[in-house]
Amino acid sequence: MNSPTRRPLRRILLSTLATATGVLLLLSLKPHTTGGAAAAGGAAATGAPAPSPSATAGPGTGAGSGTGAGTASGTRTVEGDTVQTRYGPVQVRVTLQGGRITAVTAVQVPQDSPRDQEISGFAVPQLTQEALAAQSAHIDTVSGATYTSEGYVQSLQSALDRSGG
Repeated sequence: MNSPTRRPLRRILLSTLATATGVLLLLSLKPHTTGGAAAAGGAAATGAPAPSPSATAGPGTGAGSGTGAGTASGTRTVEGDTVQTRYGPVQVRVTLQGGRITAVTAVQVPQDSPRDQEISGFAVPQLTQEALAAQSAHIDTVSGATYTSEGYVQSLQSALDRSGG
């Protein structure tokens, strides 16, 4: 025969386990947020989708060619190398005026899956804002977007090297 205290203990145990399971599920599904960094940036960054081959190379594998264009007013635009990351190619275009970085635009970013698009969507504006503030490729990696960040930095550095800046 069951004692009267056994049923309430079972209910308490089951409700505690159900609550803990629910909290764990909610925490694992928490989406990334930009923290307002995209709205606070001075220059716009675009993560325009581009045809991208499936890439299996790790970060740091760069290939491609950059192009540069300048005007008589001292404004020039330089494209960095296309860097193949684990999730797809990353390439940036840098606009310089008088030796200062005035704009950085993402030409290619990983776009193969909705998750790639989400990561690129929150990482690229932060990386662009940091590059404009630092006026160099010495910027921090965005948490949760390590491969995209490393590809961005390498492409940015190649563009700056090509520009002589």
